[in-house]
Amino acid sequence: MTETVMTAADDVVIEQRERCFQGFYRLDRVHLKHRLFAGGMGPVISRELFVRPDAVCVLPYDPHSDTVVLVEQFRIGALDKSPEPWLLEIVAGLIDSGEQPQEVARREAREEADLELHELLSVMTYYPSPGGSDERVYLYVGRCSTEGIGGVFGLTEEGEDIRVHVWSLDAALQAVADGRIDNAASIIALQWLALNKLKVRADWLAL
Repeated sequence: MTETVMTAADDVVIEQRERCFQGFYRLDRVHLKHRLFAGGMGPVISRELFVRPDAVCVLPYDPHSDTVVLVEQFRIGALDKSPEPWLLEIVAGLIDSGEQPQEVARREAREEADLELHELLSVMTYYPSPGGSDERVYLYVGRCSTEGIGGVFGLTEEGEDIRVHVWSLDAALQAVADGRIDNAASIIALQWLALNKLKVRADWLAL
C-alpha cells in the first residue's frame, strides 16, 4: 500500500516497506520516491534502514577536580577495523518505552559506573548515521563527584563488562587528538565541554 510521508506536502512517497530482519534491532527495506531539487518526483529507490531505539549518552564531569568519567567495554562494531575492540566511551544506553532521556542518563550512570548524576546539561540531539539508521542520540554533560569512582560494573544479564576510568579533562581531550577515543558521542561531548568549561565550572562550583 502506498504511503505518503508528510514532510512538506507530499515530498516523500513510500511505495513499499519490507521487514527483512527482526531481532534486538530491526532491518527494513524501504522503496520510496522523493521530490527532486530540480523539481518533480524522482524514480523509486530502495534503501535499507536500521531501525533501533533512540539513545542517551552522557559525559559525567566533576567541576571540582576537572575530571571526567569514561567507560571501557568491548564493542562488536570495532572488531574488524580496530586493533583494540575495547573502546573508551562516555556512559550510554537506549531509551525504553515510556522513559525520558534524562531518566536514562541517570539510570545508565548508576548501572555502568555506580555513579550518581546531579545537574544535567543538554548538549544536543543528533542523528549519528542518517544514511542508514533512524537512531537519534540525546547528548548530555552531567555533574558528579569522581571521588572514589572506579571498578568494573554493568548488568550481567545484558552481557555487560564495563571498566570505569576517571581522567582529567585535559587527558581525555589528548586521547581524542591521539585517536585513542574515536567514537562520535564521546568526541562531541568532550569537545563541547572544552569549549564551554569556564561557564560550566563557574555555574556548577557556585552550587
